[in-house]
Amino acid sequence: MAKVLPKRSEDYSLWYNELVKKADLAENSAVRGCMIIKPYGYSIWEKMQRELDDMFKETGHQNAYFPLFIPKSYLSKEADHVEGFAKECAVVTHYRLKNDENGKGIVVDPDAKLEEELIVRPTSETIIWNTYKNWVQSYRDLPLLVNQWANVVRWEMRTRLFLRTAEFLWQEGHTAHATKQEAKEETERMINVYAEFAEEFMALPVIKGLKSESERFAGALETYCIEGLMQDGKALQAGTSHFLGQNFAKAFDVKFATKEGKQEFVWGTSWGVSTRLMGALVMAHSDDEGLVLPPRLAPIQVVIVPIYKTDEEQSKIAEVAENLKKSLKKKKITVKFDDRDTHKPGFKFAEWELKGVPLRIAIGPRDLENGTVELARRDTKEKQTVNIESIETVIEDTLELIQDNIYKKAKDFRTENTFKVDNYEDFKAQLEKTGGFISAHWDGTAETEEKIKEETKATIRCIPLDAKEENGKCIYSGKPSNKRVLFAKAY
Repeated sequence: MAKVLPKRSEDYSLWYNELVKKADLAENSAVRGCMIIKPYGYSIWEKMQRELDDMFKETGHQNAYFPLFIPKSYLSKEADHVEGFAKECAVVTHYRLKNDENGKGIVVDPDAKLEEELIVRPTSETIIWNTYKNWVQSYRDLPLLVNQWANVVRWEMRTRLFLRTAEFLWQEGHTAHATKQEAKEETERMINVYAEFAEEFMALPVIKGLKSESERFAGALETYCIEGLMQDGKALQAGTSHFLGQNFAKAFDVKFATKEGKQEFVWGTSWGVSTRLMGALVMAHSDDEGLVLPPRLAPIQVVIVPIYKTDEEQSKIAEVAENLKKSLKKKKITVKFDDRDTHKPGFKFAEWELKGVPLRIAIGPRDLENGTVELARRDTKEKQTVNIESIETVIEDTLELIQDNIYKKAKDFRTENTFKVDNYEDFKAQLEKTGGFISAHWDGTAETEEKIKEETKATIRCIPLDAKEENGKCIYSGKPSNKRVLFAKAY
């Protein structure tokens, strides 16, 4: 296989786009701004779904499904919410087509105008809270812990595969509670679940923090987030969890009878991650040769490539490979035996390297004689000769080593690209030179935040949850500040 990717150092954006396409993750569709997720890419998303879904259920949540279409009037019930999403909404105005009278195909039937327009789901708070009104009467009905796996539409003008598309896949949790404390605990619990998933499965180190007021979810009182750092020095928001207070409960009149018989509004949360995680997985770990996938999310963890010249050699190698495949599958390791006779071994090596398979096994005639195989790691490119008798244990151990090494490499990169600055000139210089996370004092005002964004394109990614109290001066205004926040340019 010929060299197929540009170098990250030369054109990171082009490298990313080409890698997503050539590694068979996704491609652009005929519908502007929308993507087609290909089977190999979707299998990674399925593994993400499976792990996250198990984590949600472990914390007491159940899956449900709500309509794709939302009556326009629902969005207008919560003022901040409608303002936050109004410019991104796709609107359904008619319900029927008809043949054009002039014979020019089909047209919208003007007599089929909807009495009330429908919004194609940008997020589901409004329709879910309208439903919760019927589900909640008493404290006995609480808490409601519901999640849905769905697609949403947000009318993006500038799109990029996985990172920002007009339609994308996600999960959205929506919970209702009897007390403020319970709702806040739920909000924090779920951001911790996301952080655990990112670090344990994606091998992506993340910073947990609070969004500034201007960066909060529309309609939330507080937004928690996890932020990762990509290899080009830009940040990527990998998940959010929102404390909604009683905003949506009041907008949709969701009340419950307390133990004392009083009527009170419930307290709410919402939280979600999307196929944007696929973009994070690519950008955080991959290299100039292709994907580098953490074993816990790789669709194929081990690929076996036979090397032979004669039919007899092919037959003997295939027998060994198939037996090895069966034994590894019993250990829940996903294996592919690439026995295609239409491609040479060198082509296969390059293809599976491009697709990020963590471990490659090569078996040739000499290996059969010696009772060995060649084992190659995707993350470090290291090769070793391993006795066939011990290969299963070596593979299990090596997959764990790869998972740990990928995480460590990403964490070391973040550490090396996180900087403390104390004045605006150093802030701008560091942004221009290296990018990365910049820890700096901020006076807490939206005006200062907006000025910095206008002048540098950097935003406050979060106020880290572990940020220490520290007296200082805002890098922009010079006003007092008692805590550093994290700035970065972001996707």
